[in-house]
Amino acid sequence: MKIGILGAGTWGTALAALLAKNGHGVSLWSALPEEAEQLKSTGRHRNLPEVILPHGIEYTLDIAEAICGAGLVIFVTPSEFIRPTAARAAAHIEPHQIVASAAKGIEKETLMTMTEIISEEIDGCGVSPKALVALSGPTHAEEVALGLPTSIVAASENEEAALTVASLFSNSCMRAYVNSDVRGVELCGALKNIIAIAAGICHGIEFGDNAKAMLMTRGMTEIARLGIAMGCEKSTFYGLSGIGDLIVTCTSRHSRNNRCGELIGKGLTYEEAQREIGMVVEGYHALEAAVELSQKHNVEMPITQAVYDVIKRGRSPYPVIRELMTRGIKDESVI
Repeated sequence: MKIGILGAGTWGTALAALLAKNGHGVSLWSALPEEAEQLKSTGRHRNLPEVILPHGIEYTLDIAEAICGAGLVIFVTPSEFIRPTAARAAAHIEPHQIVASAAKGIEKETLMTMTEIISEEIDGCGVSPKALVALSGPTHAEEVALGLPTSIVAASENEEAALTVASLFSNSCMRAYVNSDVRGVELCGALKNIIAIAAGICHGIEFGDNAKAMLMTRGMTEIARLGIAMGCEKSTFYGLSGIGDLIVTCTSRHSRNNRCGELIGKGLTYEEAQREIGMVVEGYHALEAAVELSQKHNVEMPITQAVYDVIKRGRSPYPVIRELMTRGIKDESVI
């Protein structure tokens, strides 16, 4: 199958490598001429220095070229660019194509997930909104591109679409699963980045492994609390796209969100940390939407609020953490 990938960052490039190795024809689109030229001339991505990209990937600046003739079109830009990319792609999407999102985020202006944004922008192309697929899981680009083993979840209300996408990704290094809870999968992908920032802050302050484990566990509880209030399935939050992705994002050296938090814990501002990282920190972009969703659904999310206070309001992490630690006693079993 020809597969069009829209977005040639590390994640889009890693997916291109995986799918090309699986024998599919891959067209990788970039909006950046210098990025496309570097990929074409070197066969490497500058942020994936250990990875030699397989032959058979076509690199293009023409979004129509990437989309036309593809059986599957995957959006893999940073979340803030999903809407303009989908609007640009809409003229070329055809009814028979499967459309998927591998981006993770929530649009702060509308509180929409990535597949909801894509669905809105390509409305009229003949693709059913229920057939869109969300891809998520513990899948850092650096390891996927190297062929290290992991799993991915293809979530769609259309079981056939989910199974088709899962089969395209499956190989001896990538085990794919399907899920019908699209919103739950996408909420996990967006909100776990915020918890990873919190875990990174604790690491930067040198609060130890116990504190990180506590934040990860209670962080997933508050994500699940919001998801259930929004009609999602509880089991999603304790699966690969939930706890699985949370664990890797809170602990991996490849995690930009965790690294951002660590630098903040060491005394840098968010702006200073972001400049040092040099790539998009998705947790930052999800913060405002997460806080607004918690208020809209009357759901308590103290860790998310704490990260918001540190990053958006400029509070010192120390009093914020003290406030978290001295909250009233709760029943752990209550979501």
